[in-house]
Amino acid sequence: MLRAAGAATVNASGQEVVLRGYNVGGWLLQESYILDTDTLNSQWRIKQGILRTASEAEMEKFYRQYRQQFITKADIDFLARQGFNCVRLPLHYDLFLTPKQRHARTEVIRDPQNDQKLAAYVQELSRWYDIGQLFARPGRLEGVRYIDNVVQWCAANGMYVVLDLHAAPGGQGTDRNINDNFRPLDMWKRRDAKGRPIYQDITVRLWEMLADRYRQEPAIAMYDVINEPHNLNAANGLSDDNQELNIFYSRAIDAIRARNDQHLIMLEGNGYGNEYTNLTPDKLRSRDKSNLVYNAHRYWCPNTAEAADPNPNQINLLSNLTAFRAKWQVPVWVGETGENSNEWFAAAVQGLNERGIGWGHWNIKRVNSGAGLLRVAPYGSILTPAGRAQLLRNAQFANCQINRDVVAALTQPAANRQPFSPLAIPGTIPATDYDLGRDGVAYHDDFSARTDYRNHTPTNGGGAYRNDGVDIAPSPEMPNGFVVQELMPGEWLTYTVTINAAGSYRAELHLQPGTETGKLTLQLGDMPMGSATVPAGPNWTTVTLNTPALPAGRHTLRLLVDAPVQQLGWLRFEPAKVAGGAGE
Repeated sequence: MLRAAGAATVNASGQEVVLRGYNVGGWLLQESYILDTDTLNSQWRIKQGILRTASEAEMEKFYRQYRQQFITKADIDFLARQGFNCVRLPLHYDLFLTPKQRHARTEVIRDPQNDQKLAAYVQELSRWYDIGQLFARPGRLEGVRYIDNVVQWCAANGMYVVLDLHAAPGGQGTDRNINDNFRPLDMWKRRDAKGRPIYQDITVRLWEMLADRYRQEPAIAMYDVINEPHNLNAANGLSDDNQELNIFYSRAIDAIRARNDQHLIMLEGNGYGNEYTNLTPDKLRSRDKSNLVYNAHRYWCPNTAEAADPNPNQINLLSNLTAFRAKWQVPVWVGETGENSNEWFAAAVQGLNERGIGWGHWNIKRVNSGAGLLRVAPYGSILTPAGRAQLLRNAQFANCQINRDVVAALTQPAANRQPFSPLAIPGTIPATDYDLGRDGVAYHDDFSARTDYRNHTPTNGGGAYRNDGVDIAPSPEMPNGFVVQELMPGEWLTYTVTINAAGSYRAELHLQPGTETGKLTLQLGDMPMGSATVPAGPNWTTVTLNTPALPAGRHTLRLLVDAPVQQLGWLRFEPAKVAGGAGE
């Protein structure tokens, strides 16, 4: 079992363990954007939509099938093969309710704005709490069965599991897509008829049950008590210094320790998991402050060492994260990071790895997205029987596309460059099949990583095929169905090619010009191969140039943009010809 040793996390032998892994989000709690259904905004709204045309029994059957198929042992085995050593498991509290208890919540889903229905559900929760019927038979609860499965799959691969209560009773923030709540901040504001903060009471009892069941399980790395509490502030009728979080965390820690459970306990700060005013070890009210881990969630922020936040308790920037760890001598872990381009991914994990800080990338699977590790094909609408059936098929590991560029960004050294696909001369090279690697190594694009949450400019100005800064758009007319677009002066692409026969070649570049004259240059290693001028115009055309004699073997081909071109589909190389038909 892992434990804290000062600022490090160590195993039973005292060896430091740095957890680097993946979140399996969208599985035991659906977030709508993961399923490419953003307008629905949360799991309960998805369920509400399904219930318009399906019975509750049919809806529950779909969710059972979904949970059985969206993540399986095959997905966990795949993570292990890539070298990841942990899985963060986001959980919805309703998986720990009995079918009868979940039905009571479904009645609220049918009419969520009805305050009387919500109050009746809270009253039922209070009654079940008082008579000991919440989480009373763990072995019969669906959530426990899935934890058991994941622990077994991970242990077989030598991996750890982080239990993450992603959707806590009542909802720990205002964003219902994250915590599937009916009312903002109800976890902190709701009282039952006896005046108790009943949602907090229920959350503590849930962790007591989990501690009783898993206290001796070494494959579980830590307990992530609640995910991303946010907008707990005076503007929302709460304190401005995390008093509510301090009280709740201290209570939860003491309750878990009272079960003789010494697992690492991870705290998440206010502001989506990052701000720890009044939550530092000296401020916590818990009796036992050992084996605590502090969390950060890193999205859309700089990865440079010099970037710093003036608030030392806001720890999503690298400098603040390392300074907080050093000051308080506690382990830190980045529970979520990602949702950006490969360039940002690579820079982020490089910065964290250099500092010995572990991370859990978000997210393993997404529908029609290159940002996840696995791409799920579009399926139609989750609100139709046909769409749901297709989603169940498409989400299975064997039917997912592996985003190899994401794998490379997270697992390869910063200077690594490797072929994206086998490319040969003579032959046709799809423009989009440039090498794997970082900006400045495999390619250069003017905008390759998003570092400000206020700037929504897409890093891939086409959103297709790959997750780099290169702008790629669908184009069914091309051999592989995609084109590079918006090629601007100073940008470039590299391709690892095998030249099968030495000699001169005729190079053809199939492209769409821009509104001004363009120019593209080719190099083989350091050898100039020539330039092609591209007359302005709206229509696709093919420009050509004749290369000097090229040596056989494996080489780096570089395409440089000297003047703008709108789109580039492919490069084709054929042996050059001279009069009489002989090779030039």
